[in-house]
Amino acid sequence: MTKILWNTFKQSPSLLSVALLMAGSAIAAETPVKNQITREESVTQNLLQNSQGNTSFEIAQIVDTRPMPMDDPSLEPVGVSDLEDGDSMDQVTSVTQLSDIQPTDWAFQALQSLVERYGCIAGYPDGTYKGNRAMTRYEFAAGLNSCLDRMTELIAAATADLVTREDLAVLQRLQEEFAAELAALRGRVDSLEARTAELETNQFSTTTKLNGEVLFWLSDTWGEKAGGRGLAQGESDNTQTTLAYRVRLNFDTSFTGKDRLRTRLQARNVPNYSGRDLTNTLMTRLATDDDPDNAFEINKLAYRFPVLNGKGEVELAAQGYGVDNFVEPITPFESSGGGSISRFGRFNPTFYRAPSDAGVRFAYAFNDAIQVTVGYGAPDPEDPQEGKGIFNGAHSGFGQFTIEPNDRLAFQVGYVRAYHPKGDVNLTGSTGSFKARDPFDGRRTTADNINFEAQWRVTDGFQIGGWAGTSFARPEDESDDDDITILTGALTLAFPDLLKEGSLGGIIVGVPPIITDGGDDDDLKDDDTSIHIEAFYRFQVNDYIAITPGMFVITNPNHIENNDTLWVGTVRTQFRF
Repeated sequence: MTKILWNTFKQSPSLLSVALLMAGSAIAAETPVKNQITREESVTQNLLQNSQGNTSFEIAQIVDTRPMPMDDPSLEPVGVSDLEDGDSMDQVTSVTQLSDIQPTDWAFQALQSLVERYGCIAGYPDGTYKGNRAMTRYEFAAGLNSCLDRMTELIAAATADLVTREDLAVLQRLQEEFAAELAALRGRVDSLEARTAELETNQFSTTTKLNGEVLFWLSDTWGEKAGGRGLAQGESDNTQTTLAYRVRLNFDTSFTGKDRLRTRLQARNVPNYSGRDLTNTLMTRLATDDDPDNAFEINKLAYRFPVLNGKGEVELAAQGYGVDNFVEPITPFESSGGGSISRFGRFNPTFYRAPSDAGVRFAYAFNDAIQVTVGYGAPDPEDPQEGKGIFNGAHSGFGQFTIEPNDRLAFQVGYVRAYHPKGDVNLTGSTGSFKARDPFDGRRTTADNINFEAQWRVTDGFQIGGWAGTSFARPEDESDDDDITILTGALTLAFPDLLKEGSLGGIIVGVPPIITDGGDDDDLKDDDTSIHIEAFYRFQVNDYIAITPGMFVITNPNHIENNDTLWVGTVRTQFRF
């Protein structure tokens, strides 16, 4: 019987067509090997992606589908549907059952013959054939076995009108005509196998992937130095144009294929414009900045893994995790390398910049539309001194509820209970006014922070959204002072793929954190209201380079009406690899 099957395979034009189609798929797969890193194709992609990248809460990601995002948003646990095997194939009896096959396709007649005449082509459960998709060796074996089984049935049944003498004659002629091509094809497949083996032998690591980002950041400010923090208003602008950088290297390691250990190295020297001798306001800070010491350090260290059959996820962080890393904002401008150019414009600072550096979080997806996340973070977990450590120092307990009714609408509601120890109070994440950052002159402070976000993708090229935040803060020193109220909010307009695919236009209008109610002390209230107005355009040169010119304006800096308007202009160039 084996000899009969082999001879039948050699003499059947339909089976030869199968072999040619499969071999063609293998050749096609050879070309893009070096470009197979996709957006957030981390070691946990089995948890995050349904089929080829259809993630939950995708409305927050529509503006940046480029590979290798450098910022580290928290991962979203997926629903049951994401864990199902989407690659199993079902036998079809008519080519019309394959929704992605059209009569105009070049292989239509071959597929029609294989399906309707010989019955040995299978489709996917979603009713597609995926003719342009690369084929695995398993799928090749399954398809070949299906055809061989079918030919065995036909021969046994002696169905002469299906396998005819004319078929055998055509096959013999094709063998003679394509002998050279088949020999060349065999050589290319052998070469591909050798190259694959060499890559596997010399790859960086069998368990770790490396990607990186470099930012070149040109910036300057214009306008008179703001009054506040004990300084009078009126001095001329003292800032000079600067060219700064930030370098990040991410090492993502998996031990099971569904977990991820991330180690990030970072160095940066982006200036902080809030200094007393510069603009004297926190409202001019860029999306990322630091003391210009150029130190290379471990910026992030965290491990996450799935639980509860993949519907839940636990993440443990030892370094560099803010609340925004544990519970991801849904704003499209969150990325410091590819989103907003300002610190305030990235997300709600009173919520996502609550005290945190290390901690733990648990996320659970009830289905593809509803997710709940809870966790705890502390900024000094490694310090054993009094008033430090995991539980006795500054800390945040947080929870967030996310709902996405469809792929164009998403909402989030979150709560953070934050404690700030004596001498280390920062209620606003170093944004807004100095008064709102530390209203009680360094006294121990507790704050309840509430956050609401919404995003609506009106069209594929326009998305509107924003956030609103409220904080109720009080000193923790046996006083009976009433709570003070801090408000903040912003309206965001996003224009994904503006002028070119992968590009992004953005407009942000908002109010940085402001004390609107001083409780028992009216002097704590901010006098006036500052408005933050920002516009930028990220031009995606290619998959690896983006240039983002932008500017933001601050009226009444420090929420003081007498202060002149300040302007901040930047050109950010991003390289990713």
